[in-house]
Amino acid sequence: MSQSVPAQLAVLGAGSWGTALSLLLCRNGYSVRIWDFFSEQVRALRRDGENRRFLPGFALPPTLRPVEGLGEALEGADELLIVVPSHAFADILRSLSGQLPDEIGIAWATKGFAPDTGRLLHQVAEGILGPRDLAVVSGPSFAREVAQGLPTAVTVASRSPELARRVAGYLHGDRFRAYTSEDLIGVQVGGAAKNVLAIATGIADGLGFGANTRAALITRGLAELIRLGTAMGGRQETFMGLAGLGDLVLTCTDDQSRNRRMGLALARGSSVAEAKREIGQEVEGLITTPSVNAIAQRLGVEMPICEQVLGVLHDGVTPTQATQNLLMRSSKAELP
Repeated sequence: MSQSVPAQLAVLGAGSWGTALSLLLCRNGYSVRIWDFFSEQVRALRRDGENRRFLPGFALPPTLRPVEGLGEALEGADELLIVVPSHAFADILRSLSGQLPDEIGIAWATKGFAPDTGRLLHQVAEGILGPRDLAVVSGPSFAREVAQGLPTAVTVASRSPELARRVAGYLHGDRFRAYTSEDLIGVQVGGAAKNVLAIATGIADGLGFGANTRAALITRGLAELIRLGTAMGGRQETFMGLAGLGDLVLTCTDDQSRNRRMGLALARGSSVAEAKREIGQEVEGLITTPSVNAIAQRLGVEMPICEQVLGVLHDGVTPTQATQNLLMRSSKAELP
């Protein structure tokens, strides 16, 4: 075990992704304390020896300890990984304020924008905690496959190369590759905006439009993602990597994606509320869609696919009409 990699880790958030990453860290030889806002969820983990609600079928190892107190989770922790929905991110940072030593960097595996302001999550963290080393974990990764130990690759981005290497070091294992990046903005934008595009692809597939349409939506969706991400300060090459194209393809093409399943349900005629109940977990694209469109409008970025998803979710546009609106757009050069 590398001397630079911590042995005691705290994971905040006991949903499917937080549990899967905790299992990965334990397989890599670390001791992990997992905490959640909801004490009943922590008690269920201890009672059942697995996460029956969000990730059933995977026994919790002895080195993974569910704890009810946030202070207990942080005590002696060398590193902190936040894995909560984007709407809870600011709340958890406020809970941490004043409790963390300056030398502990903060990493998160949350994908999204702040729902109230549309800010990127590193901006939220800086606003609440002040200057601190920050890192984000993103890329094409379904929780169940990580829990199963299936090969996976992600990106860890930080403006601090040391923190990026440290976080990647404890995630990296025989079947889990963690690459590093200094593009904190681009990696976050890719992980957030792809959820909106996955809803669009789910709608198209649910309407029976076929593989040609799916490929077109993914390709043109990538163009939208690049336009938005570079306008926000991300690097274009980031969006051709794991946190961009990789995550986009995964989320748009596999039914493990909650955002894709949301689109499929909407195409069947379900309401947003009905689809949410059916899926039973957070659908980040629902929160992200208004933020993406507001940011794009402010920056003058054209994002027609994301605009149509907003129309379906909030303005009463039917899935069929949204598709027609895209098809009726005038012809133009593919590349600027």
